[in-house]
Amino acid sequence: MSIGSIRIAFFADSYKEVDGVALTSRKLVEFARERNYPFLCVRAGDSTRVEKTGSFTEVILKRSAAALSLDTQLKYDPLFNRHARRVRKELEEFAPDLIHITGLNDVSIIGSWLANRLQIPMAGSWHTNIHEFAANRLKKTLGFLPAAMSGSIADLAEKWILRGSVFYYRMPKLNLAPNEEITSLLSSGTGRVSRLMGRGVDAEFFNPAKRTVNDSKLRLGFVGRLRSEKNVRLLADVQTAIDKAGLTNYKFLIVGDGSERGWLEKRLKNAEFSGYLSGEALAEAYANMDIFLFPSLTETFGNVVQEANASGVPAIVTDKGGPKFIVQDGETGFISHGTAEFSANVVKLMKAPSRLGLMKQRSREFAESRSWSAVFESVYQAYFEALRIADEQKSAILEKEK
Repeated sequence: MSIGSIRIAFFADSYKEVDGVALTSRKLVEFARERNYPFLCVRAGDSTRVEKTGSFTEVILKRSAAALSLDTQLKYDPLFNRHARRVRKELEEFAPDLIHITGLNDVSIIGSWLANRLQIPMAGSWHTNIHEFAANRLKKTLGFLPAAMSGSIADLAEKWILRGSVFYYRMPKLNLAPNEEITSLLSSGTGRVSRLMGRGVDAEFFNPAKRTVNDSKLRLGFVGRLRSEKNVRLLADVQTAIDKAGLTNYKFLIVGDGSERGWLEKRLKNAEFSGYLSGEALAEAYANMDIFLFPSLTETFGNVVQEANASGVPAIVTDKGGPKFIVQDGETGFISHGTAEFSANVVKLMKAPSRLGLMKQRSREFAESRSWSAVFESVYQAYFEALRIADEQKSAILEKEK
């Protein structure tokens, strides 16, 4: 069997949403379609239908009115299993060699259940630290309790959600993870082979040539959901540090939306809030930034960091989560240990225009080496490895039965 002949059924928990997980899913589908690989994609959509073009099949399933909002756009439908019979029919017709699940949401739950029922080998990819997100939001919800108590409850919830998540990922033959820490976590926690699945960036689309502002004002940018798990309130601390340093020629450019927007609008005195952007408007916004600020503590990767780099914008990130594996400290940005250092790094770079210029150049050079094609070629190698593992396990069982 050649790599391109492997028949993949891909269950995408996030696809049309505005986030890095959905982007990665769409890029994988695009990669397979461009190469005419046999590929079936199951995802949620605005209506239930099946679309077939050549070797590509798309099964789109509508969520019910009972669907719960997990985020601004992402939902979970407790009645989604009503689609299982339809999906099974399409799977049996497509005859996949491997099922690829992407998380613990409604779409992948159907995928994992049918993989077990139909005895189809499975690969899994970890995209979201749901345990950290849940703990963060729970702590915020329990804000009326003493800090020590709400913190203890949130920590306990995080521990148990993580344990359940890792248990779920014991089902696949092989797991894919966005950074080295999660790769190690899955490997040790599941006993399964785990491989790194990075992310690419379109360095032609995200390009510093798309800059449209030419004044002397430094623009400090953020792109993403304005939610508590993104730690966006740290931007107010950055503003305080900049003001204390006596710097005035700056502006925040905030791209995105969410529950924290109102809080930020009240406190950031010199900021432009654009809401969600896409296409050329997003590429232009990135190119108009000078320093990218990404204070998230729970990110598994950080596609936006690479998009900023491709636009010639160095990034300042925390030492938690995936972005620290993207940033080359002191070259394409800074990895910050705590709020004070994060703010200090912003001030330091604002005061050093020559260094900022050099870091812009290096950020662009780095991003040019991160192609989506290379990422998905390695994913297909992992698919091949998962099938080999499944075959070896099957042979071992047959040998024991002799």
